[in-house]
Amino acid sequence: MSHLTGRQIMLLLGCALAVITLAVGVYGLLRGPGGQAPDTPAPTPTYAGASADQSEATSPVTAPEELSLPHTTDPITYARAVAVALFDWDTSTGFLPTDYTASVLADADPSGQETPGLLTDVATYLPSVDQWLALGAMEVEQRIDIDAADVPDSWAAAVAQSNGQLRPGTMAVTITGTRHRSGVWNGEPAEVVHPISFTVFVGCPPSFERCHVLRLSQLNMPLR
Repeated sequence: MSHLTGRQIMLLLGCALAVITLAVGVYGLLRGPGGQAPDTPAPTPTYAGASADQSEATSPVTAPEELSLPHTTDPITYARAVAVALFDWDTSTGFLPTDYTASVLADADPSGQETPGLLTDVATYLPSVDQWLALGAMEVEQRIDIDAADVPDSWAAAVAQSNGQLRPGTMAVTITGTRHRSGVWNGEPAEVVHPISFTVFVGCPPSFERCHVLRLSQLNMPLR
């Protein structure tokens, strides 16, 4: 470990989400809340609330790329904002996955050192364009309820083992929460709920004036 550079350490800590994990998550909703194939009658779905024909008051939609992460020196506050940016989206608004990831990528490592890895990490947290369009036909939207955002116990040991190769102010924040994905299945509103956890690696003062996102762990394989 003593011969690894800071970049190599971050590459080891911030592995990308495997494509198969994302495919399983999307496939779960495409098949319906009961896990039945499309040509099999689905069981009664879990209702999300209002009926499908119930109209709701609409408000102007803010383009996701117009949003930005908070300018803060608090890694916990910052990591929570990253989680919301990645997990709160709506396929029925006409925007694409790249619109929702824009705010995270715009706040990447100012040095550019970790940016290529972050591009890979972020791409695996959202559906592909083809998957997005399929979900859009079912008006799928997603949000995250964050239960906890903490620096993992193992982070102090990771910093010690880096022998000073990590930049000062580099922090890991593990997010645990619940992903709510809702849409319309067979003409009825339905919802799929899954617990999730992941780690956001951020660079904060004194290396930078404020916090920036460096890397993301594999989904559901966070540091503890």
